[in-house]
Amino acid sequence: MKLSIVTTLYQSAQYVPEFLERAKATAEEYAGTDYEIIFVNDGSPDDSLDVVLKLAQSKANVVVLDLSRNFGHHKAMMTGLSYSTGDHVLLIDSDLEEEPEWLIKFDAAAKESNSDVVYGVQSKRKGGVIEQFTGSIFYKLFRTITGINQPDNIVTARLMSRRYVNALIMHKERELNIGGLWVITGFKQTAIDITKHDSSPTTYSLRKKISHLVNAVTSFSSFPLVFTFYSGLIISLTAMAFIIILGIKYALISTIPSGYTSIIASIWLFSGLIISFLGIQGIYISKIFIEIKQRPYTIIKEIHRSNNENK
Repeated sequence: MKLSIVTTLYQSAQYVPEFLERAKATAEEYAGTDYEIIFVNDGSPDDSLDVVLKLAQSKANVVVLDLSRNFGHHKAMMTGLSYSTGDHVLLIDSDLEEEPEWLIKFDAAAKESNSDVVYGVQSKRKGGVIEQFTGSIFYKLFRTITGINQPDNIVTARLMSRRYVNALIMHKERELNIGGLWVITGFKQTAIDITKHDSSPTTYSLRKKISHLVNAVTSFSSFPLVFTFYSGLIISLTAMAFIIILGIKYALISTIPSGYTSIIASIWLFSGLIISFLGIQGIYISKIFIEIKQRPYTIIKEIHRSNNENK
């Protein structure tokens, strides 16, 4: 098969009809009839699944992977990629903030640069001041802590070769961050400036963004653990130096230094540090706990095909 288009469904009912029409038109321009469009229903709470199944009855080349519940955007995308069969795979969101027509532009760039991956980057992040600020902080922190050179404001939309997709889905971790995996998988990758439309409200709350950052950092870096070691070492050396100073003062002046308030503040500070450091270690231990159980990161309830054959 020449082309696979992979997308996810989550509160996407209002966008699916137009997305499917535009995706099919672009796919037929690119590959004739030798293509598939894979929808992954990530436990969408609206009627996205019903809408796409109804459309699939009259449309060819459509596959719907219905997950048993909501597993998360990244895991749903990896599931769709693992079921794709095309020589080239276009991964894209279905909410029309990204244009299916970018396929033609991405393909031209891939041929010109001889790249395995062509992906979109926003020259200016969409959304308000808070979304732009938090996005900027996320990418800077991620690069600084992990050492992975993930570009600012990348989008989901990307055209990938089969060998790159095969390498990407070799990653089997259960707590995954797909943005980092895109980078560390390697191969030649080319970025293209695009303008992402603001057609739907974000489903990422501030709490989810913070959780996403913690997961991304702990998935690719041991820096927080190393940081706790050096912080503990510095605190211990500082405490020892302070104790020596107090001893010298007591020997020379023969008085016990006062400072009940400073003692309480110190206990408060160091207790907080200890709890925080234990929490960091706990996050890594929880990841080990999750990984060693080898649970599937998604479960497919049913596979629907446009020829009405279900598996």
